[in-house]
Amino acid sequence: MRHPTMRLRQPDDLDTCIEMLRAVHETDGYPLRWPADPRRWLNPPHLLQAWLAEDPTGAIVGHVAVRHLHDGGGDVAAHTGRADLSRLYVAPGARRRGVAGALVACVVSWAARHGHVLTLDVTEERRSAATAFYEATGWRHLTTTDADWVADDGSPVRLRRYVLDPAPRTRM
Repeated sequence: MRHPTMRLRQPDDLDTCIEMLRAVHETDGYPLRWPADPRRWLNPPHLLQAWLAEDPTGAIVGHVAVRHLHDGGGDVAAHTGRADLSRLYVAPGARRRGVAGALVACVVSWAARHGHVLTLDVTEERRSAATAFYEATGWRHLTTTDADWVADDGSPVRLRRYVLDPAPRTRM
């Protein structure tokens, strides 16, 4: 597969995004809990932007979003220069073709242009493919905490918070 094409997500893309998300959930269990309202889940509070990856035929094969971090009280914090990468997923049939990397690169480029430092949360699992992907692509683990929600079986969910450090500075 040639490199995917990135484009901004449009409102009329949501049905296709939900179908792809359903396939990802059935294959990988992501998201951990199927959302009661998938449209709302794809449009989280404080959404800044969402992008899609398309293959050469124009089929949507990946999704990513970025949102403002909030202050815990529900309000968007004063410009902190931080944004959260979220809702990253790739269609099962398009895996291992650079789609996730291309989506993340799109967000990293956007964040650099807008002066944001990127963070993200990943559910903690032993040997998680997501954790391995982020750590291999320069994300640094900051902390692990309990989520404010539980798994379907009622067990606690642990979240690993990561930051993408800015490009290393040249030492003088």
